[in-house]
Amino acid sequence: MEKKWLLRFLSSLGITAAAGFVLFYFMLPPLSFYSAGFYGYLIFLCVIYSAAQFVLFSWKQKGRRRASSRMTRKDFYTAVAGIAAAGLLFLVLVLGRIIFSPLFFAKRYASVITVKEAVFEEDMPEATSVTNIALMDTESAKIIGNRTLGALSELVSQYSINETYTQINYQNAPQKLANLEYDDFFKWLNNRSKGVPGYVMVDPVNNSASYQKLEKPLRYVQSGYFGDNLERKLRFSYPTKIFDTYYFEIDEEGNPYYIVPCLRPQIGLFGAMDVAEVILFNPCDGSSKLYPIGEVPAWVDIVYNGDLASEKYNWYGKLSGGFWNSVIGNKNCKMTTDDYGYIVLGDDVWYFTGVTSVTADESNIGFLITNARTGEYKFYPVVGAEEYSAMGAAEGEVQEKGYKASFPSLVNISGQATYIMVLKDSGGLVKLYALVNVKNYGIVATAETQGEAIAAYKKLLRANEMGAEEDGMDGVTAEILVEDVRIVTVDEVPIVYVTDSEGDVYKGYLKSDESLILIRRGDRLRVSASQTENERIYFLENWGFIGE
Repeated sequence: MEKKWLLRFLSSLGITAAAGFVLFYFMLPPLSFYSAGFYGYLIFLCVIYSAAQFVLFSWKQKGRRRASSRMTRKDFYTAVAGIAAAGLLFLVLVLGRIIFSPLFFAKRYASVITVKEAVFEEDMPEATSVTNIALMDTESAKIIGNRTLGALSELVSQYSINETYTQINYQNAPQKLANLEYDDFFKWLNNRSKGVPGYVMVDPVNNSASYQKLEKPLRYVQSGYFGDNLERKLRFSYPTKIFDTYYFEIDEEGNPYYIVPCLRPQIGLFGAMDVAEVILFNPCDGSSKLYPIGEVPAWVDIVYNGDLASEKYNWYGKLSGGFWNSVIGNKNCKMTTDDYGYIVLGDDVWYFTGVTSVTADESNIGFLITNARTGEYKFYPVVGAEEYSAMGAAEGEVQEKGYKASFPSLVNISGQATYIMVLKDSGGLVKLYALVNVKNYGIVATAETQGEAIAAYKKLLRANEMGAEEDGMDGVTAEILVEDVRIVTVDEVPIVYVTDSEGDVYKGYLKSDESLILIRRGDRLRVSASQTENERIYFLENWGFIGE
């Protein structure tokens, strides 16, 4: 009897071990007691063990001609032990979630980050262009990227573009990156010997994209199967690490890497999960290196994701006065708005979002920027309209077209905190650029190019006595003789084109300046104008008749 019991016990362990290996291979849970997924994995194994015990006992009983079919006490205890272990693990998981929650550790959650209050005009240099602002959202990047891949017939039938675009600063310019992926299992099977040949780089300023072919193809990607799968390769190399999102980046020489932040709780078992280490993984040869959070190379742009950055600020903003104050009193409680944009400052990418009181959601009490690599926080106490109100104001300016605004970013124009965003059509393509004053979101300027939008916005600021008279973009100030005047309607927007005797052309929007209709051939004008993309065409910032 003892021998049969031992045989059933060892058989159950064998079945559990085999199921555990298969489960680990496909589900890839971190082998860490700080991970809720690991507890779920262990609970599942305990259930499998108990089920195997019951099944093996029943099978043995059916093969016996004599003796009672009743389970012995030892058999029963052995089978129930697995269920008890599963229950105990579940209890630890639930109690851990409760005990290490903000309910008991509100102050600890609030102190995970330090927020520095800064001066907007000092940190944000005045913008004469927006070449450092990544205005394009991921949905627009997908459209442009897919269009680029579609032009490459040898690739489009075998590969697709990863749905996640990484915002980076590459050679002092913002870019969005996404690597190619195998289109399905059979495409992987047919092409795995060649690997993934490259990636797509999207310019969020010029709304263009290019395909970049790698000298050495990517072997490990998220769409790979079995040993070629990125997560599987990382899990077997780092079995105890809790991975966050994977970010595809390139260094300054164009070499590809996956940036893999690793999480660790700051409070107890599960409380306040934050990035503690970062893996730099080379997807071409499978090599990798683990860095402590303070030693990540400077070329890396994204370590903290925007959602985590906002969540940590919300801990700080809501829980500094204690848990119950965050639920009932809300004294001095503040939180980020629902989304975030990107700003490139120096060599780093920063997340930008507004900060509002938890009891008032129509205006912001300031703005927050977070360094995506170092996790540094800066708060600017600039009171004004929250982002969605500004988006609505920009959409209302061209409501007849039905354009939708992207989530804005923040720039300094003539010392004024200003939202800047793009307006897209129903197909997701960028049609216009818009600027909205933060303090007075009734001041709105739109134009087809970034430069023209800034020039038109500065003109509105001067009209509202919010900008300096001499303020302007790099351009020209001149006296001209009008040779020709034409009004051209583009997308239902009337544009006045004034050609001078030298052949230079000056353009302005009739909607923004009705007095343009007064200009006639032969008039002499004094103009201030900014350069557009065409070197012979200028955008009128200010003008007047000579002699007035």
